[in-house]
Amino acid sequence: MTSTVRKHLAMALGVATLFAAVVATAGAQPAGPSPAEQLRQDTEAIHALGVSGVQARVIAPDGRQSVATSGTADLNTGRPVPSDGYFRMASTSKTLVATVVLQLEAEGRLSLADTVDQWLPGMVQGNGNDGSRITIRQLLQHTSGIHDDLPGYTTPEEYYQQRHDVYHPEQLVTRAMAHAPDFPPGEGWEYSNTGYVLLGVIIQKATGQPAHQEIEDRILRPLGLDQTRWMGTSPTLPRPHAQAYQLFGPGSRVDVTDQIPVDYENLSFVTTTRDENGFLRALLAGRLLPTRQLAEMKQTVPVSAEVQQLWPGGRYGLGLVERPLS
Repeated sequence: MTSTVRKHLAMALGVATLFAAVVATAGAQPAGPSPAEQLRQDTEAIHALGVSGVQARVIAPDGRQSVATSGTADLNTGRPVPSDGYFRMASTSKTLVATVVLQLEAEGRLSLADTVDQWLPGMVQGNGNDGSRITIRQLLQHTSGIHDDLPGYTTPEEYYQQRHDVYHPEQLVTRAMAHAPDFPPGEGWEYSNTGYVLLGVIIQKATGQPAHQEIEDRILRPLGLDQTRWMGTSPTLPRPHAQAYQLFGPGSRVDVTDQIPVDYENLSFVTTTRDENGFLRALLAGRLLPTRQLAEMKQTVPVSAEVQQLWPGGRYGLGLVERPLS
């Protein structure tokens, strides 16, 4: 597995404790195990891959919920994985950011064709980077070409030294500007957390409020998602929660639960599978976006060939991943 694919896997899972929120679609159910039994088998299969603890929740078309767990929440104590535990949303919070941007477009407060320079003059420049050529749509879809250079941990020592470092958006963008673009805007696809750092700043410019406050006001409070919270620079998680583990190499597994997310403005959200499913069901049912904006969100492009190793057949919309399933 290449370093880039490992980076995307780390962004997707983040830790060796996995929580899965699954929205079931309507239609005839195939013969075989009941949904609850199948979910239990699936969580056990994920645990068998080496993931320390797994919690998964499925909501059926009629609204009935099934929850299954496997493994342990703590490798030291062996306590079970909580069925209602909190976890860091990590990059799934990008869908929250994208939803707010599309709401602002629907209100006429910005356009997806607006350039970064129109909102953040001079912030994206140098080494071939040019904010006057990059649009908000390209930031949302990871087609901007902006190179991703968020700080990360490659060794246990780096984790212990850097886990409480606080980075402001301008610092993270400056890191990216030290690199040439991966490709000209709109001429490729490469996952860019930096693009969503910029989107958070654009939301604040357009509304006068931080992106996390707009997410709270526009999405979480109206939907009653009281288990989804922005933790800011707090390194802890609400209880109950499982411990998070990261593998730095053979025999080098570290508990990385205690840390401040690098992009704390956008990635400090914690949630539960109940709330994650509630958000996605509301979004895809058209409760958060007008028809045109939801259709725009679901218009996808292929991910890069390298990332296909992680997301076979994967495509990316405006804050949404599309993947074919069996």
